[in-house]
Amino acid sequence: MSQSDPSGPPASAVDAAPVVPSDLTFDERLAERLIASEVLYRGRVLEFRVDTVERADGHRARRDVAAHPGAVAIVAVDPEGCVLLVRQYRHPAGRILLEIPAGTLEVDPATGITEDPEGAARRELEEETGHRAARWERLTDFWTAPGFATERMTLYLAGELRPADGDRRGPDEDEALQLVRLPWREAVAAGLRGEIGDAKSLVGLLWLARRLEGGEGS
Repeated sequence: MSQSDPSGPPASAVDAAPVVPSDLTFDERLAERLIASEVLYRGRVLEFRVDTVERADGHRARRDVAAHPGAVAIVAVDPEGCVLLVRQYRHPAGRILLEIPAGTLEVDPATGITEDPEGAARRELEEETGHRAARWERLTDFWTAPGFATERMTLYLAGELRPADGDRRGPDEDEALQLVRLPWREAVAAGLRGEIGDAKSLVGLLWLARRLEGGEGS
Protein backbone atom coordinates (compact mmCIF):
# COMPACT_ATOMS: atom_id res chain seq x y z
CA MET A 1 0.00 0.00 0.00
CA SER A 2 1.38 3.41 -0.95
CA GLN A 3 2.01 6.05 1.73
CA SER A 4 -0.35 8.45 0.01
CA ASP A 5 -4.01 7.50 -0.28
CA PRO A 6 -5.84 9.82 -2.69
CA SER A 7 -9.20 8.68 -1.34
CA GLY A 8 -8.46 10.00 2.17
CA PRO A 9 -7.69 13.47 3.49
CA PRO A 10 -4.24 14.89 2.88
CA ALA A 11 -1.69 13.96 5.53
CA SER A 12 -1.29 17.64 6.44
CA ALA A 13 -4.98 17.87 7.39
CA VAL A 14 -4.66 14.91 9.76
CA ASP A 15 -1.32 15.73 11.36
CA ALA A 16 -1.54 19.52 11.57
CA ALA A 17 -1.32 20.97 15.09
CA PRO A 18 -3.80 23.64 16.22
CA VAL A 19 -2.79 27.06 14.95
CA VAL A 20 -2.33 29.89 17.45
CA PRO A 21 -2.34 33.45 16.09
CA SER A 22 1.22 34.73 16.16
CA ASP A 23 0.33 38.18 17.47
CA LEU A 24 -1.02 36.91 20.83
CA THR A 25 0.86 37.44 24.07
CA PHE A 26 1.80 34.39 26.12
CA ASP A 27 -0.93 35.19 28.65
CA GLU A 28 -3.50 35.36 25.84
CA ARG A 29 -2.35 31.94 24.64
CA LEU A 30 -2.82 30.49 28.13
CA ALA A 31 -6.23 32.05 28.73
CA GLU A 32 -9.44 30.02 28.39
CA ARG A 33 -12.73 31.43 27.07
CA LEU A 34 -16.02 30.19 28.51
CA ILE A 35 -18.16 28.51 25.84
CA ALA A 36 -20.92 26.88 27.88
CA SER A 37 -21.83 26.16 31.49
CA GLU A 38 -24.07 23.48 32.99
CA VAL A 39 -25.20 23.76 36.62
CA LEU A 40 -25.45 20.35 38.24
CA TYR A 41 -26.46 21.27 41.79
CA ARG A 42 -27.03 24.34 43.97
CA GLY A 43 -26.47 23.88 47.69
CA ARG A 44 -26.69 26.20 50.66
CA VAL A 45 -23.22 27.65 49.96
CA LEU A 46 -21.79 26.00 46.85
CA GLU A 47 -22.92 25.69 43.24
CA PHE A 48 -21.46 22.81 41.25
CA ARG A 49 -21.19 23.16 37.49
CA VAL A 50 -19.32 21.89 34.44
CA ASP A 51 -17.84 24.60 32.20
CA THR A 52 -16.76 24.12 28.61
CA VAL A 53 -13.77 26.33 27.77
CA GLU A 54 -11.72 27.05 24.67
CA ARG A 55 -8.09 28.12 24.29
CA ALA A 56 -6.74 30.44 21.62
CA ASP A 57 -5.65 27.43 19.53
CA GLY A 58 -9.25 26.18 19.39
CA HIS A 59 -8.72 23.30 21.83
CA ARG A 60 -11.76 22.73 24.07
CA ALA A 61 -11.96 21.14 27.51
CA ARG A 62 -14.44 20.61 30.33
CA ARG A 63 -13.76 22.02 33.81
CA ASP A 64 -15.49 20.91 37.00
CA VAL A 65 -16.16 24.04 39.09
CA ALA A 66 -17.35 24.61 42.65
CA ALA A 67 -18.67 28.18 42.76
CA HIS A 68 -18.26 29.88 46.15
CA PRO A 69 -19.20 33.43 47.25
CA GLY A 70 -15.88 34.03 48.99
CA ALA A 71 -14.70 33.96 52.58
CA VAL A 72 -12.69 35.70 55.28
CA ALA A 73 -10.12 34.57 57.84
CA ILE A 74 -8.83 36.45 60.86
CA VAL A 75 -5.50 36.39 62.68
CA ALA A 76 -6.60 37.73 66.06
CA VAL A 77 -3.92 38.61 68.63
CA ASP A 78 -4.85 39.49 72.22
CA PRO A 79 -2.98 41.95 74.49
CA GLU A 80 -0.84 39.11 75.88
CA GLY A 81 0.43 38.21 72.42
CA CYS A 82 -1.68 35.07 72.09
CA VAL A 83 -3.41 34.04 68.88
CA LEU A 84 -7.08 33.10 69.11
CA LEU A 85 -7.71 29.73 67.43
CA VAL A 86 -10.69 27.41 67.31
CA ARG A 87 -10.88 23.62 67.34
CA GLN A 88 -13.72 22.11 65.33
CA TYR A 89 -14.57 18.84 63.64
CA ARG A 90 -14.30 19.04 59.86
CA HIS A 91 -16.34 16.32 58.20
CA PRO A 92 -14.50 16.30 54.83
CA ALA A 93 -11.17 15.94 56.67
CA GLY A 94 -12.61 13.38 59.07
CA ARG A 95 -10.90 14.95 62.07
CA ILE A 96 -10.73 17.89 64.46
CA LEU A 97 -8.63 20.76 63.11
CA LEU A 98 -7.06 23.75 64.83
CA GLU A 99 -7.77 26.89 62.80
CA ILE A 100 -7.88 30.67 62.85
CA PRO A 101 -11.44 32.07 62.89
CA ALA A 102 -12.99 32.17 59.42
CA GLY A 103 -16.27 32.09 57.57
CA THR A 104 -18.14 32.40 54.31
CA LEU A 105 -19.45 35.69 52.96
CA GLU A 106 -23.21 35.86 53.22
CA VAL A 107 -25.30 36.56 50.10
CA ASP A 108 -28.60 38.42 50.35
CA PRO A 109 -31.17 36.04 48.81
CA ALA A 110 -33.37 38.92 47.67
CA THR A 111 -30.75 41.12 45.99
CA GLY A 112 -27.88 38.70 45.37
CA ILE A 113 -25.49 41.22 46.96
CA THR A 114 -22.49 39.64 48.68
CA GLU A 115 -21.50 40.75 52.18
CA ASP A 116 -18.60 43.19 52.63
CA PRO A 117 -15.48 41.18 53.65
CA GLU A 118 -14.52 43.41 56.60
CA GLY A 119 -18.03 43.27 57.99
CA ALA A 120 -17.97 39.50 57.64
CA ALA A 121 -14.62 39.33 59.43
CA ARG A 122 -15.97 41.31 62.38
CA ARG A 123 -19.01 39.04 62.54
CA GLU A 124 -17.03 35.81 62.33
CA LEU A 125 -14.53 36.88 65.01
CA GLU A 126 -17.35 37.59 67.43
CA GLU A 127 -19.35 34.47 66.58
CA GLU A 128 -16.43 32.05 66.79
CA THR A 129 -14.33 33.53 69.61
CA GLY A 130 -16.64 35.83 71.58
CA HIS A 131 -14.32 38.79 70.99
CA ARG A 132 -14.38 42.09 69.15
CA ALA A 133 -11.42 44.04 67.84
CA ALA A 134 -10.80 47.79 67.80
CA ARG A 135 -7.98 47.54 65.25
CA TRP A 136 -8.34 45.87 61.85
CA GLU A 137 -5.89 45.52 58.98
CA ARG A 138 -6.40 43.77 55.67
CA LEU A 139 -3.32 41.63 55.01
CA THR A 140 -3.97 39.95 51.67
CA ASP A 141 -6.39 37.80 49.70
CA PHE A 142 -5.84 34.51 47.90
CA TRP A 143 -7.54 31.68 46.00
CA THR A 144 -8.01 28.67 48.28
CA ALA A 145 -8.24 25.98 45.57
CA PRO A 146 -8.03 27.59 42.10
CA GLY A 147 -7.93 24.27 40.29
CA PHE A 148 -11.65 23.75 40.85
CA ALA A 149 -13.13 26.39 43.18
CA THR A 150 -13.93 30.10 42.84
CA GLU A 151 -13.46 30.79 46.56
CA ARG A 152 -11.30 33.86 47.21
CA MET A 153 -10.42 34.44 50.85
CA THR A 154 -9.53 37.79 52.43
CA LEU A 155 -7.16 37.66 55.41
CA TYR A 156 -7.31 40.20 58.23
CA LEU A 157 -5.18 41.02 61.27
CA ALA A 158 -7.26 41.95 64.33
CA GLY A 159 -5.86 43.61 67.45
CA GLU A 160 -6.91 45.42 70.62
CA LEU A 161 -9.30 42.58 71.42
CA ARG A 162 -11.96 42.70 74.09
CA PRO A 163 -14.71 40.27 75.07
CA ALA A 164 -18.05 40.91 73.38
CA ASP A 165 -20.74 42.29 75.69
CA GLY A 166 -24.10 40.77 76.54
CA ASP A 167 -25.48 40.92 73.00
CA ARG A 168 -22.71 38.71 71.65
CA ARG A 169 -23.43 36.79 68.48
CA GLY A 170 -22.72 33.09 68.91
CA PRO A 171 -21.67 30.38 66.44
CA ASP A 172 -24.06 29.02 63.84
CA GLU A 173 -26.37 26.25 65.01
CA ASP A 174 -24.41 23.63 63.05
CA GLU A 175 -21.04 24.66 64.55
CA ALA A 176 -19.44 23.27 67.72
CA LEU A 177 -16.23 25.15 68.57
CA GLN A 178 -13.59 25.19 71.30
CA LEU A 179 -11.58 28.39 71.77
CA VAL A 180 -7.81 27.95 72.14
CA ARG A 181 -5.23 30.64 72.96
CA LEU A 182 -1.62 30.06 71.99
CA PRO A 183 1.35 32.44 72.30
CA TRP A 184 1.99 33.52 68.72
CA ARG A 185 5.44 31.92 68.54
CA GLU A 186 3.99 28.60 69.75
CA ALA A 187 1.22 28.81 67.17
CA VAL A 188 3.71 29.44 64.37
CA ALA A 189 5.92 26.59 65.61
CA ALA A 190 2.90 24.26 65.69
CA GLY A 191 2.24 25.10 62.05
CA LEU A 192 5.85 24.43 61.07
CA ARG A 193 5.74 21.07 62.90
CA GLY A 194 2.69 20.03 60.90
CA GLU A 195 0.33 20.18 63.87
CA ILE A 196 -1.87 22.74 62.10
CA GLY A 197 -3.01 21.27 58.81
CA ASP A 198 -5.43 23.98 57.69
CA ALA A 199 -4.10 26.03 54.76
CA LYS A 200 -5.65 29.41 55.62
CA SER A 201 -4.33 29.14 59.17
CA LEU A 202 -0.81 28.44 57.92
CA VAL A 203 -1.00 31.45 55.60
CA GLY A 204 -2.24 33.66 58.43
CA LEU A 205 0.33 32.50 60.96
CA LEU A 206 3.22 32.96 58.54
CA TRP A 207 1.99 36.49 57.79
CA LEU A 208 1.87 37.15 61.54
CA ALA A 209 5.38 35.80 62.07
CA ARG A 210 6.73 37.98 59.28
CA ARG A 211 5.06 41.03 60.81
CA LEU A 212 5.99 40.48 64.47
CA GLU A 213 9.55 39.37 63.78
CA GLY A 214 10.15 42.73 62.08
CA GLY A 215 10.48 41.44 58.54
CA GLU A 216 9.77 43.34 55.38
CA GLY A 217 6.33 44.94 55.44
CA SER A 218 6.12 45.15 59.22
